[in-house]
Amino acid sequence: MGKEKIHINIVVIGHVDSGKSTTTGHLIYKCGGIDKRTIEKFEKEAQEMGKGSFKYAWVLDKLKAERERGITIDIALWKFETAKYYVTIIDAPGHRDFIKNMITGTSQSRFEEIKKEVSSYIKKIGYNPAAVAFVPISGWHGDNMLEHSEKMNWFKGWNVDRKEGKAEGRCLIEALDAILPPSRPTEKPLRLPLQDVYKIGGIGTVPVGRVETGVLKPGMLVVFAPANITTEVKSVEMHHEALQEAVPGDNVGFNVKNVSVKELRRGYVAGDSKNNPPKGAQDFLAQVIVLNHPGQISNGYTPVLDCHTAHIACKFAEIKEKCDRRTGKTTEENPKSIKSGDAAIVNLVPSKPMCVESFQEFPPLGRFAVRDMRQTVAVGVIKSVIPKDASTGKVTKAAEKAQKKK
Repeated sequence: MGKEKIHINIVVIGHVDSGKSTTTGHLIYKCGGIDKRTIEKFEKEAQEMGKGSFKYAWVLDKLKAERERGITIDIALWKFETAKYYVTIIDAPGHRDFIKNMITGTSQSRFEEIKKEVSSYIKKIGYNPAAVAFVPISGWHGDNMLEHSEKMNWFKGWNVDRKEGKAEGRCLIEALDAILPPSRPTEKPLRLPLQDVYKIGGIGTVPVGRVETGVLKPGMLVVFAPANITTEVKSVEMHHEALQEAVPGDNVGFNVKNVSVKELRRGYVAGDSKNNPPKGAQDFLAQVIVLNHPGQISNGYTPVLDCHTAHIACKFAEIKEKCDRRTGKTTEENPKSIKSGDAAIVNLVPSKPMCVESFQEFPPLGRFAVRDMRQTVAVGVIKSVIPKDASTGKVTKAAEKAQKKK
């Protein structure tokens, strides 16, 4: 898979049993990476298990089961192609009470009801419903997925209105083609949060993650923060093809020398050692909005922060001020506590080494969710970071050699 088309990643969300896997499996089946033989095998298995009606979901469940058992799967299976894009699917697990389960059949009134409910929901989290396409589909029968269905003659098509221009269409695949890829900051210094690290026989250590900013190339000397390990990148691959450079949005694996799998972990961030390399954070200042916390949050509160791929407990060391959510103006200095609905400026201290950045410089590494009691209690953006002293750290032989060459 080359670079002829732009790659986009899409996440499929919805509550349990809303048909995410069936719809996604159907799209992959019709436009994508699964060959006919595999599909026929899955269909036969589904039939034997008495689950014939689940054949598309079965496709995804088989892939997931294999992934969970640690079997490497050809990433192409999670892809499909539209007229404009290569699409990689990220199938998110369902959530019981995310959006009420109302879908029993597709009628115009049901569709309008769902559209209204989802519009008000997404508006609350900052999306403009006018810029979002709503398409009634049957993930199982395929209605309105690749072409307009006669069974839904009441549906005259979707249209979106956004500052980049208008778009319209009749079916889901056209709505996917109308997605506008986010602008990709290639000119910024490299930041690549690690999602996983693999040991691959005959190759060695292969960290995997998505380039958020900058460019990753073979031969580059990278630093992994917060561990401050410097080494050379031997090769970069995406979907089993060698790349001469990976740009923001690319999900890549890259081979590094003289670094063991044990030295790297999910949540570490790779950067260019010669261009504003990432560092571990001693502490950081953030603007936090409390969404739903049953009580009061005061100094010393230590929930888990999810920032890029890192998942680390951080202490609310000092709640410096309460502020107005809209204007950012201070409403109270050094408050004793904050509660649901409040916005505050807080000094946070990670309990373990962690690499984060200010939102202004590196947005993907500067926003976070605060998780506690199995829910998101707050969200925040990082205003500034006090880095840890990065003078000590491991420089591999490969890195030393590469430095001498230059």
